Amino acid sequence: MNATRCCGSGDRAMSARKFLMAIAVGLTTTLARAAIAHAGPVGETHRVTTEKTAVLRDAEHRDQVRVTVWYPAAKDSVEQPLVIGPPDKPLFDVGSVAFDAPFADGGLRPILLLSHGSGSSARMMGWFGIAMARAGYVVIAVDHPGNNSGDAKTTAAMLLAWDRAEDLRSALAASENDPVIGPHLDKVRVGVAGFSLGGYTALVAAGARPDPDHILAFCAKNPDDRICVPDVGIPMTDADKKKTLASPEIAAERARAGEGHRLPEVQAALAMAPGPIQMLDPASLAAMRTPISIMLGDADQQVPPATNGVIAAKAIPGATLLQLAGVGHFDFIADCTAAGRATFPQWCTFSVPQADTHRQAIAVAQEFFARTLVKAP
Repeated sequence: MNATRCCGSGDRAMSARKFLMAIAVGLTTTLARAAIAHAGPVGETHRVTTEKTAVLRDAEHRDQVRVTVWYPAAKDSVEQPLVIGPPDKPLFDVGSVAFDAPFADGGLRPILLLSHGSGSSARMMGWFGIAMARAGYVVIAVDHPGNNSGDAKTTAAMLLAWDRAEDLRSALAASENDPVIGPHLDKVRVGVAGFSLGGYTALVAAGARPDPDHILAFCAKNPDDRICVPDVGIPMTDADKKKTLASPEIAAERARAGEGHRLPEVQAALAMAPGPIQMLDPASLAAMRTPISIMLGDADQQVPPATNGVIAAKAIPGATLLQLAGVGHFDFIADCTAAGRATFPQWCTFSVPQADTHRQAIAVAQEFFARTLVKAP
């Protein structure tokens, strides 16, 4: 697999092997300096918190946000397989965790907020979250209301996509106040990561300003761009939009999009195959000063790099971009099993081994966050 980094006239392409060697050297140095490594088992625990904007997005108008936390667990904790789908014929292999295990000793741990893609779930990103917890982070992920695989999907959740950052804000606050989780959190070292619409969420949490009018103008000129075509299973027809926007509450919340949804605690953001970037104010991207790392596949058909991740990387000062040759969009979901490949060929067909893509994403994330979360804001 080949990889290239940009942006800036001084950057030169490098092979994936050389890139990962550079990552390994940097990771060794920064992990030693940050002292966060954890080679033991990983725990998983769950919480439920509230978020006022969830009422507008959830099909049942609940104010709840489900939270999944992965963390370094006590050394005698016993991990069990974690899968998605029927236990006897799982569709996705997430990894292994020790459910509700005690936290490991070792002081405060840096925090990583994690946002899943549209219509997905926290656990679908468990391959990433568990790996980062094994590296010493406490990873706080959510199931975004109205836009996750466990609940009915809503037009409101898509029209108010920036409120996903508010879900992360609420999950962070709830975790900090939790008597079990809170005492282990290093509140001055907070990063955010996300995939697809979760990558968009990560950028919003890091300071990018939502602009719903910008994407309307873009799609009017580029109706065939993939980000302008509704996702299968998500109600986003013109009639759905009109009906949803007729709600005074939805209209009012949409009018507040430009007020910004930055989380002041966030010091760095990693966006994997992020989009829709066209739903962000270009001027706000140029004004960002938070360290940003963007990773995507150059064969992504669902979120075209040219109108999404590449544009963001060029606009954000100092942002780095890693493009993986032959990698598509769904390479960043949990490992597909044989049953998953048979059931979801549209998601689970890869030109490059999915495990290779995951390894590169994890290596990049560990180096990036170890380097950027070593100081207080």
